[in-house]
Amino acid sequence: MNRIAFLTMDSLDGFVTYDGLVREILQQRGIVIEEISWRAVDMDWSQFDLVVIRSPWDYQQHCHDFLDVLANIDTSRCCLLNSLEIVRWNVQKTYLKHIEQAGVAIVPTQWLLNPSEADIGAIFESLGCNEIVLKPVVGANADNAFWLRRNGPVEMVNSAIQTFQNQIALAQPFIESITTYGEVSLIFFDGEYSHSVLKTPKSGDFRVQEEHGGHIQSLVPAQNLIEFARRSLSIVPGNPLYARTDIVFLADGQPAIMELELIEPSLYLSFDSTAPQTFANAIERRLRTLA
Repeated sequence: MNRIAFLTMDSLDGFVTYDGLVREILQQRGIVIEEISWRAVDMDWSQFDLVVIRSPWDYQQHCHDFLDVLANIDTSRCCLLNSLEIVRWNVQKTYLKHIEQAGVAIVPTQWLLNPSEADIGAIFESLGCNEIVLKPVVGANADNAFWLRRNGPVEMVNSAIQTFQNQIALAQPFIESITTYGEVSLIFFDGEYSHSVLKTPKSGDFRVQEEHGGHIQSLVPAQNLIEFARRSLSIVPGNPLYARTDIVFLADGQPAIMELELIEPSLYLSFDSTAPQTFANAIERRLRTLA
Protein backbone atom coordinates (compact mmCIF):
# COMPACT_ATOMS: atom_id res chain seq x y z
CA MET A 1 0.00 0.00 0.00
CA ASN A 2 1.39 3.40 -1.03
CA ARG A 3 1.87 6.06 1.62
CA ILE A 4 2.09 9.78 0.92
CA ALA A 5 2.81 12.69 3.24
CA PHE A 6 1.36 16.10 2.47
CA LEU A 7 3.85 18.51 4.01
CA THR A 8 2.08 21.26 5.92
CA MET A 9 2.52 23.41 9.05
CA ASP A 10 1.60 23.05 12.71
CA SER A 11 -1.72 24.86 12.32
CA LEU A 12 -3.63 26.06 9.27
CA ASP A 13 -5.94 28.28 11.30
CA GLY A 14 -6.57 31.45 9.33
CA PHE A 15 -5.55 29.88 5.99
CA VAL A 16 -7.62 28.50 3.12
CA THR A 17 -6.53 25.12 1.75
CA TYR A 18 -8.00 22.84 -0.91
CA ASP A 19 -5.84 19.77 -0.39
CA GLY A 20 -8.68 17.78 1.18
CA LEU A 21 -10.26 17.47 -2.28
CA VAL A 22 -7.33 15.54 -3.74
CA ARG A 23 -6.69 13.70 -0.49
CA GLU A 24 -10.19 12.20 -0.62
CA ILE A 25 -9.68 10.94 -4.18
CA LEU A 26 -6.33 9.33 -3.39
CA GLN A 27 -7.68 7.69 -0.26
CA GLN A 28 -10.57 6.25 -2.28
CA ARG A 29 -7.92 4.67 -4.51
CA GLY A 30 -6.35 2.93 -1.52
CA ILE A 31 -3.47 5.35 -0.97
CA VAL A 32 -2.68 6.36 2.59
CA ILE A 33 -2.37 10.15 2.99
CA GLU A 34 -1.00 11.82 6.11
CA GLU A 35 -0.63 15.54 6.70
CA ILE A 36 2.70 16.14 8.45
CA SER A 37 4.04 19.46 9.69
CA TRP A 38 7.46 20.32 8.34
CA ARG A 39 8.40 21.07 11.95
CA ALA A 40 7.68 17.49 13.08
CA VAL A 41 10.50 16.18 15.26
CA ASP A 42 12.33 12.89 14.61
CA MET A 43 10.14 12.02 11.64
CA ASP A 44 11.04 8.87 9.71
CA TRP A 45 10.41 10.09 6.17
CA SER A 46 11.37 6.71 4.75
CA GLN A 47 7.97 5.34 5.74
CA PHE A 48 6.47 7.32 2.84
CA ASP A 49 6.76 6.76 -0.88
CA LEU A 50 6.18 10.44 -1.65
CA VAL A 51 6.35 13.64 0.34
CA VAL A 52 4.37 16.31 -1.50
CA ILE A 53 4.99 19.86 -0.31
CA ARG A 54 1.58 21.42 0.10
CA SER A 55 0.91 24.01 2.80
CA PRO A 56 3.98 24.88 4.94
CA TRP A 57 2.96 28.51 4.74
CA ASP A 58 5.24 29.69 7.53
CA TYR A 59 8.49 28.42 6.01
CA GLN A 60 9.63 31.89 4.95
CA GLN A 61 10.15 32.80 8.60
CA HIS A 62 12.75 30.03 9.00
CA CYS A 63 13.87 29.31 5.46
CA HIS A 64 17.20 27.65 6.32
CA ASP A 65 15.51 25.27 8.75
CA PHE A 66 12.88 24.45 6.15
CA LEU A 67 15.49 23.68 3.51
CA ASP A 68 17.33 21.48 6.01
CA VAL A 69 14.13 19.47 6.54
CA LEU A 70 13.67 19.10 2.79
CA ALA A 71 17.29 17.96 2.47
CA ASN A 72 16.64 15.29 5.10
CA ILE A 73 13.58 14.14 3.19
CA ASP A 74 15.56 14.13 -0.04
CA THR A 75 18.19 11.80 1.42
CA SER A 76 15.60 9.32 2.70
CA ARG A 77 14.11 6.55 0.56
CA CYS A 78 11.03 8.60 -0.32
CA CYS A 79 10.63 10.97 -3.23
CA LEU A 80 10.22 14.71 -2.54
CA LEU A 81 7.90 16.71 -4.79
CA ASN A 82 8.51 19.26 -5.93
CA SER A 83 12.16 18.31 -5.93
CA LEU A 84 14.79 19.90 -3.73
CA GLU A 85 16.46 21.24 -6.88
CA ILE A 86 13.28 23.05 -7.90
CA VAL A 87 12.68 24.39 -4.39
CA ARG A 88 16.21 25.77 -4.12
CA TRP A 89 15.82 27.44 -7.51
CA ASN A 90 12.46 28.95 -6.60
CA VAL A 91 12.89 29.86 -2.93
CA GLN A 92 14.60 33.20 -3.65
CA LYS A 93 12.80 35.54 -6.00
CA THR A 94 16.08 36.17 -7.79
CA TYR A 95 14.87 33.37 -10.10
CA LEU A 96 13.01 36.20 -11.85
CA LYS A 97 16.37 37.22 -13.31
CA HIS A 98 16.63 33.85 -15.07
CA ILE A 99 13.15 34.23 -16.51
CA GLU A 100 13.91 37.69 -17.83
CA GLN A 101 17.27 36.58 -19.27
CA ALA A 102 15.43 33.83 -21.14
CA GLY A 103 13.31 36.47 -22.87
CA VAL A 104 10.08 36.05 -20.92
CA ALA A 105 8.59 39.32 -19.65
CA ILE A 106 8.50 39.85 -15.90
CA VAL A 107 7.24 42.75 -13.83
CA PRO A 108 10.16 45.24 -13.91
CA THR A 109 12.24 44.47 -10.84
CA GLN A 110 15.17 46.04 -9.03
CA TRP A 111 17.09 44.65 -6.08
CA LEU A 112 18.05 46.51 -2.92
CA LEU A 113 20.35 45.31 -0.16
CA ASN A 114 19.66 46.96 3.21
CA PRO A 115 17.69 49.80 1.55
CA SER A 116 17.90 53.32 2.92
CA GLU A 117 15.40 56.15 2.57
CA ALA A 118 17.52 57.52 -0.27
CA ASP A 119 17.57 54.13 -2.00
CA ILE A 120 13.80 53.86 -1.83
CA GLY A 121 13.40 57.41 -3.09
CA ALA A 122 15.67 56.65 -6.04
CA ILE A 123 13.62 53.61 -7.00
CA PHE A 124 10.63 55.80 -7.88
CA GLU A 125 12.87 57.60 -10.37
CA SER A 126 14.55 54.53 -11.85
CA LEU A 127 11.27 52.66 -12.28
CA GLY A 128 9.52 55.80 -13.51
CA CYS A 129 6.49 55.48 -11.29
CA ASN A 130 4.78 57.08 -8.32
CA GLU A 131 3.92 53.85 -6.52
CA ILE A 132 6.11 50.84 -5.81
CA VAL A 133 5.89 47.54 -3.97
CA LEU A 134 8.76 46.29 -1.84
CA LYS A 135 8.91 42.56 -1.08
CA PRO A 136 11.37 40.25 0.67
CA VAL A 137 13.50 38.09 -1.60
CA VAL A 138 12.22 35.08 0.35
CA GLY A 139 8.54 35.45 1.07
CA ALA A 140 5.07 33.97 0.89
CA ASN A 141 1.46 35.06 1.44
CA ALA A 142 2.43 38.72 0.88
CA ASP A 143 4.18 38.81 4.27
CA ASN A 144 6.25 41.99 4.71
CA ALA A 145 5.13 43.42 1.37
CA PHE A 146 4.91 47.23 1.33
CA TRP A 147 2.88 49.42 -1.03
CA LEU A 148 4.70 52.74 -1.02
CA ARG A 149 3.77 56.01 -2.68
CA ARG A 150 6.10 58.80 -3.70
CA ASN A 151 6.01 61.41 -0.92
CA GLY A 152 3.84 59.01 1.07
CA PRO A 153 3.86 58.57 4.86
CA VAL A 154 7.38 58.55 6.28
CA GLU A 155 6.27 55.99 8.86
CA MET A 156 5.60 53.43 6.11
CA VAL A 157 9.02 53.99 4.56
CA ASN A 158 10.70 53.67 7.94
CA SER A 159 8.83 50.44 8.59
CA ALA A 160 10.07 49.04 5.28
CA ILE A 161 13.64 50.11 6.06
CA GLN A 162 13.44 48.40 9.44
CA THR A 163 11.99 45.24 7.91
CA PHE A 164 14.72 44.93 5.29
CA GLN A 165 17.72 45.70 7.47
CA ASN A 166 20.61 43.53 6.27
CA GLN A 167 18.28 41.84 3.79
CA ILE A 168 17.67 41.94 0.05
CA ALA A 169 14.37 43.45 -1.01
CA LEU A 170 12.94 43.49 -4.49
CA ALA A 171 11.24 46.63 -5.75
CA GLN A 172 8.61 46.66 -8.47
CA PRO A 173 6.27 49.31 -9.83
CA PHE A 174 2.76 49.01 -8.47
CA ILE A 175 0.74 47.36 -11.24
CA GLU A 176 -2.51 49.26 -11.58
CA SER A 177 -4.27 46.44 -13.42
CA ILE A 178 -4.16 44.31 -10.27
CA THR A 179 -6.79 46.57 -8.72
CA THR A 180 -8.76 47.24 -11.91
CA TYR A 181 -8.73 43.70 -13.33
CA GLY A 182 -6.77 41.33 -11.11
CA GLU A 183 -3.96 38.80 -11.19
CA VAL A 184 -4.30 35.59 -13.20
CA SER A 185 -3.03 32.29 -11.82
CA LEU A 186 -2.61 29.40 -14.24
CA ILE A 187 -2.08 25.96 -12.70
CA PHE A 188 -0.18 23.10 -14.33
CA PHE A 189 0.20 19.45 -13.29
CA ASP A 190 3.10 17.46 -14.74
CA GLY A 191 3.65 20.20 -17.28
CA GLU A 192 0.08 20.10 -18.57
CA TYR A 193 -2.29 23.04 -18.17
CA SER A 194 -5.16 22.36 -15.75
CA HIS A 195 -7.15 25.48 -14.85
CA SER A 196 -7.00 29.18 -13.99
CA VAL A 197 -8.38 31.67 -11.53
CA LEU A 198 -8.61 35.44 -11.42
CA LYS A 199 -7.63 36.99 -8.08
CA THR A 200 -8.61 40.54 -7.15
CA PRO A 201 -7.79 42.40 -3.94
CA LYS A 202 -10.34 43.94 -1.67
CA SER A 203 -10.92 47.68 -2.02
CA GLY A 204 -7.93 49.73 -0.94
CA ASP A 205 -5.54 46.76 -0.85
CA PHE A 206 -3.11 45.21 -3.33
CA ARG A 207 -2.85 41.71 -1.85
CA VAL A 208 -4.90 39.15 -3.72
CA GLN A 209 -4.67 36.24 -1.26
CA GLU A 210 -7.91 35.05 0.32
CA GLU A 211 -6.34 35.44 3.75
CA HIS A 212 -6.08 39.18 3.04
CA GLY A 213 -9.63 39.52 1.75
CA GLY A 214 -8.93 38.84 -1.92
CA HIS A 215 -11.67 37.53 -4.20
CA ILE A 216 -11.09 34.39 -6.29
CA GLN A 217 -13.09 33.32 -9.33
CA SER A 218 -12.71 30.81 -12.14
CA LEU A 219 -11.29 32.08 -15.42
CA VAL A 220 -10.93 30.66 -18.92
CA PRO A 221 -7.77 32.36 -20.22
CA ALA A 222 -6.87 33.05 -23.82
CA GLN A 223 -4.66 30.42 -25.43
CA ASN A 224 -1.81 32.89 -25.86
CA LEU A 225 -1.78 33.44 -22.08
CA ILE A 226 -1.49 29.69 -21.50
CA GLU A 227 1.41 29.54 -23.95
CA PHE A 228 3.06 32.51 -22.24
CA ALA A 229 2.82 30.71 -18.90
CA ARG A 230 4.16 27.53 -20.48
CA ARG A 231 7.21 29.39 -21.82
CA SER A 232 8.00 30.67 -18.35
CA LEU A 233 7.82 27.14 -16.92
CA SER A 234 10.21 25.82 -19.58
CA ILE A 235 12.97 27.69 -17.74
CA VAL A 236 12.44 25.77 -14.50
CA PRO A 237 15.05 23.08 -13.76
CA GLY A 238 13.58 19.63 -13.44
CA ASN A 239 9.98 18.52 -13.93
CA PRO A 240 7.53 20.04 -11.43
CA LEU A 241 4.61 17.90 -10.29
CA TYR A 242 2.66 21.12 -9.81
CA ALA A 243 3.26 24.72 -10.79
CA ARG A 244 1.38 27.98 -10.62
CA THR A 245 2.20 30.97 -12.77
CA ASP A 246 1.01 34.34 -11.48
CA ILE A 247 0.57 36.81 -14.34
CA VAL A 248 -0.37 40.49 -14.40
CA PHE A 249 -0.88 42.94 -17.23
CA LEU A 250 1.43 45.93 -17.67
CA ALA A 251 0.30 49.41 -18.66
CA ASP A 252 0.62 48.51 -22.37
CA GLY A 253 -1.63 45.48 -21.87
CA GLN A 254 1.17 42.93 -22.22
CA PRO A 255 1.34 40.00 -19.76
CA ALA A 256 4.23 39.72 -17.35
CA ILE A 257 5.25 37.14 -14.80
CA MET A 258 4.70 38.34 -11.26
CA GLU A 259 5.89 35.06 -9.74
CA LEU A 260 6.32 31.37 -10.43
CA GLU A 261 4.99 29.41 -7.47
CA LEU A 262 6.70 26.01 -7.31
CA ILE A 263 7.09 25.28 -3.60
CA GLU A 264 3.77 25.40 -1.75
CA PRO A 265 1.24 27.24 -3.91
CA SER A 266 -2.45 27.20 -3.30
CA LEU A 267 -3.78 25.31 -6.33
CA TYR A 268 -7.41 26.49 -6.11
CA LEU A 269 -8.70 22.98 -6.73
CA SER A 270 -12.32 23.83 -5.98
CA PHE A 271 -12.52 26.29 -8.87
CA ASP A 272 -12.42 23.60 -11.56
CA SER A 273 -14.48 20.43 -11.32
CA THR A 274 -11.76 18.29 -12.91
CA ALA A 275 -8.75 19.76 -11.09
CA PRO A 276 -8.76 17.50 -8.00
CA GLN A 277 -8.82 14.38 -10.16
CA THR A 278 -6.20 15.80 -12.53
CA PHE A 279 -3.87 16.45 -9.60
CA ALA A 280 -4.58 13.01 -8.11
CA ASN A 281 -3.79 11.39 -11.46
CA ALA A 282 -0.49 13.29 -11.67
CA ILE A 283 0.46 12.12 -8.18
CA GLU A 284 -0.41 8.50 -9.05
CA ARG A 285 1.75 8.69 -12.18
CA ARG A 286 4.69 9.74 -10.03
CA LEU A 287 4.01 6.81 -7.72
CA ARG A 288 4.12 4.40 -10.67
CA THR A 289 7.54 5.69 -11.69
CA LEU A 290 8.86 4.61 -8.28
CA ALA A 291 7.68 1.01 -8.67
